[in-house]
Amino acid sequence: MRFFHTADIHLGKTYRTSAGEAERYEDFFRMLGGIVSDAITEQVDFVLIAGDLFHTGQILPRTFARTIETLQPLKNVGIPCIAVEGNHDWIHRRDSISWMEALSQMGYIHLLRPTRTENGGYRFDPFDPETGMGGHIEINGLNIYGLGYIGAQAGVHVPRICEAVETKNNILLFHVGVWTYSPVEIGNMQPTEALPLADVFDYVALGHGHKPYVIETPEGRPYAFNPGSPERVNFGEEGYDKGYWFVTVENGNQQTEFRRTAPRPMKTVSVCLDGAESVDQALNHLRERLAEKLNGFGERPLIEMKVTGRVRFHPFELGRERLRSLVEELADPLHVEIKNHLSLVTGRGLEETERRNLEEIERDVLHELIGANSAWKGKEDELVSLATAIRDQVLKGDTEGEELFALLK
Repeated sequence: MRFFHTADIHLGKTYRTSAGEAERYEDFFRMLGGIVSDAITEQVDFVLIAGDLFHTGQILPRTFARTIETLQPLKNVGIPCIAVEGNHDWIHRRDSISWMEALSQMGYIHLLRPTRTENGGYRFDPFDPETGMGGHIEINGLNIYGLGYIGAQAGVHVPRICEAVETKNNILLFHVGVWTYSPVEIGNMQPTEALPLADVFDYVALGHGHKPYVIETPEGRPYAFNPGSPERVNFGEEGYDKGYWFVTVENGNQQTEFRRTAPRPMKTVSVCLDGAESVDQALNHLRERLAEKLNGFGERPLIEMKVTGRVRFHPFELGRERLRSLVEELADPLHVEIKNHLSLVTGRGLEETERRNLEEIERDVLHELIGANSAWKGKEDELVSLATAIRDQVLKGDTEGEELFALLK
């Protein structure tokens, strides 16, 4: 028996304010398409997707159509694609069918989701191809159970999950992170909470964190595997290996191989402009430093640039568009994000009397504007934080309207 284990594909993600929107959108489909092609070449028995197939639960119809197109080769050759929902796949309104459920009913994936019992336990009903629902599927003697994302209290549920399983030769699909291993800060459980899974499941197929890792029992037996995202999804992931797990099970023994993928180049560049007397001086220094840092960095990379330091000119003079134009001139990036953390230094002689960075100035301006309306008196800090949070999400260019609306609730 051989299978692929991947997760956190994030189909539908792009940068909606970027000229490279269409190309970035296709990055994620190309990555999944490559994994599908590899699965067919290796003639695996099945493919596991441990959550976050989509970047958001409310995808565009064209994203659904491209997903079908990408998964079609697996369906054509009869390789089952078994999936669970991640936190990004969730839809908040349950009065209509989800895109994941639709894919399952159409036979492109087998969506596993357990049933909750009256006493708070779990029941993993056999998967029904007619309805596209169930919590458990058996393939050539391997029993695959699926759980998806259950939130920050996942560790508390582990004993109930284990109690619901009575078979041998078990695999668990679970969209959850494990502290000290996972780079995400929410939706994790402690290693001690995860450990009982090793007594019931031979292979725990994790998702959620975008960094690959393996968890072992105290005796040194690997039992839980996280592939991370095969494509780079967010800035900060440039240092992570990217790929998926290729697993072979023979005579009760399993061999795992981490197969690396080729994601789009990504780089975070930080330049200190401390002491710059003018915008021209700052730009000249920036040009020199960026030319060094970005030289030969790969084709159409994703770049995040941070500028820091205490300067003698107003930070607004070195705005985002001016900085973005400089990066585009030097590196031909697909997308650029700018973080301006410059501080304005004013003073008489050698004595500095004021230090203010761009973020503080923006907050002060918003605070004054909001406070001018008597209906919002006393709520200025809260509304300023809300306004800047929405601004930051919009500038990233990959946030759906529902995600912005959720910030207002």
